[in-house]
Amino acid sequence: MSEHRHYSLLDNICLGLDQALRAVFANAKTTERPYPAKDLVEADLTQDQRKQVAGLMRVNHAGEVCAQALYHGQGLVSRRLDVKEKMQQAAIEEGDHLVWCNKRLTELGSHASYLNPLWYTGSFAIGLTAGLIGDKWSLGFLAETENQVVKHLEEHLQLLPQIDQKSFRILEQMHQDEAEHRDHALDSGAAVLPVWIKKMMQMASKVMVKTAFWI
Repeated sequence: MSEHRHYSLLDNICLGLDQALRAVFANAKTTERPYPAKDLVEADLTQDQRKQVAGLMRVNHAGEVCAQALYHGQGLVSRRLDVKEKMQQAAIEEGDHLVWCNKRLTELGSHASYLNPLWYTGSFAIGLTAGLIGDKWSLGFLAETENQVVKHLEEHLQLLPQIDQKSFRILEQMHQDEAEHRDHALDSGAAVLPVWIKKMMQMASKVMVKTAFWI
């Protein structure tokens, strides 16, 4: 018979702090999948193209920090063990994306968003609130978040210079993974969020995208 460890409040605080630091400083737990662009040659990008791609990858990196925070917050207060485990596994899979984006930024000679601690804190609070409302709504929030991320990645794939196959390969794999996370949430009984909540999520996302591109 399997046993599940029960963590104290102090345990949860320490675990939460460790997860936050790992997410913000690109040291999150991962599945250790290979870097999608490892076998591709670096394109000869112009200075303007390099800045454009770096901005896009910085936004995607910030988005993955937010995803980590959402999963951590929701998983912390989930009432269903299967949902908690799904959140934990999804966070690890999202950790791959975080590492990939950070590596690509390094290759481009750029940096992650300086506001990542802010993105993490805000998203963690949102995930925690969604989780407290109930697992059905928490899953609904997750599904809608992933749905918006999928659309966002589709836009970025169109904005990349055609010669930058390294960034394209990374975002293409992320797009596939995010769609799977969305579908898994729906299959697990996610509720459909009200339109006004979806609109608010879209507005918050736009603020993050516009800010993280430059900072």
